[in-house]
Amino acid sequence: MKNSTFNPAQQEKDISSKIVAGMERVSEVFKILLWEKAKLVGLSPIQIQILIFIAFHKQKLCNVSHLAKEFNVTKPTVSDAVRVLDKRGYIVKDFSSSDSRSYSISLSDLGNDIISQTYDFSNPLKKQVDSFSQSELESLFGTLSQLIYKLNRNGILSVQRTCYGCKFYEKQQESDYCDLLQKELLNQEIRLDCPEYEEKAIG
Repeated sequence: MKNSTFNPAQQEKDISSKIVAGMERVSEVFKILLWEKAKLVGLSPIQIQILIFIAFHKQKLCNVSHLAKEFNVTKPTVSDAVRVLDKRGYIVKDFSSSDSRSYSISLSDLGNDIISQTYDFSNPLKKQVDSFSQSELESLFGTLSQLIYKLNRNGILSVQRTCYGCKFYEKQQESDYCDLLQKELLNQEIRLDCPEYEEKAIG
């Protein structure tokens, strides 16, 4: 127990523990900001997250199964959230797929109105990040994108769409390269949520 990340004595002798503890504090900020916005519009945080995700992603990703993986919650949890959003008229269900039991989800006009009120919930956090220098931002982003990739590869994060896990990505000597864009990628051009992402085969 002495080796706990949350033990201040452990943090003093292990910078990795200190970083993880710091990330936990940042995650608390994210949750607080989301809760505050959710209360303003009378929705739960997961309902807000689902609406925002639908607003900015391809329809093939906007179904109960994928949303459950995206937010690391159970399908029943997503189904309950979707049921409320549907009842309030914020979404439209599309049953046009070959599987009559499944459907994709899109926003209704009312849903778009809610997005206009909630999409910026993370702005107070972004404002603080904006205050860092360009070199600090690039260093932080490089570390963060690698961490997300490693968490996914170790089964801790179920969904990621970063370049490192994409079939179009390759390492050329010391450079990152995208075969789809046919170009070398600068550190700040590595994407965390790429619309063209296709998972790389492992093996």
